Amino acid sequence: MSEFQLDLERSERIGFGEAIYCAGKSPAQIAAILESQPDRPLLLTRLDRSRFDALPAALRQRLDHDPVSRTAWQGGPAALHAQVRVAVVTAGTSDVPVAREVARTLRFSGHDSTEIADVGVAGLWRLLRRVEELRRFPIVIVVAGMDAALPSVVAGLVPGLVVGVPTSVGYGVAEGGRAGLDAMLASCAPGLSVVNIDNGYGAACAALRMLGTIDRLAPGTAAPAAD
Repeated sequence: MSEFQLDLERSERIGFGEAIYCAGKSPAQIAAILESQPDRPLLLTRLDRSRFDALPAALRQRLDHDPVSRTAWQGGPAALHAQVRVAVVTAGTSDVPVAREVARTLRFSGHDSTEIADVGVAGLWRLLRRVEELRRFPIVIVVAGMDAALPSVVAGLVPGLVVGVPTSVGYGVAEGGRAGLDAMLASCAPGLSVVNIDNGYGAACAALRMLGTIDRLAPGTAAPAAD
């Protein structure tokens, strides 16, 4: 019996496909998954450099691997949507790996994003000069570690959906991102949505669900009937 069962119908059900989570998998297991689907576009997450380097050369050549985000694509990403509707904001450059996971997940599914880096609240002027730009996006994903105050500030300034991603960046009582997660969950900014620590993939999937809904309800598309 195979050690894995891929969810090949997920895209038809919810609008985006399964990702292969590589942390905890051996290179042999990852290779077996790739070899079972040689012609199918696949997104791999948490594929670090050591696991990537341990794959057979033929499989490495099939992958577009980004060591910063620890993501890889097999096959080309989906055709690019005409509009850029997601901003990915980071508090500091230490948060960039998680932000890149967001951006790469979105791009694999056909959505570009605007990345705005290093606008944390320790230098609030850096954020304030970008606020009018951020207000134009229907979705803003904010990636922040330490006290993770940035998502609350952004959610109080822009009208779109704001998704906070706490990162494991920080000293001592930051507790590997738990302080940031608690701060976001306790935010007084109404409507701030929050995903788990370092979960850039999850934040991107939340955005993909919203983008799919926007597209289904675009002018000329009937809203679903009430039960």
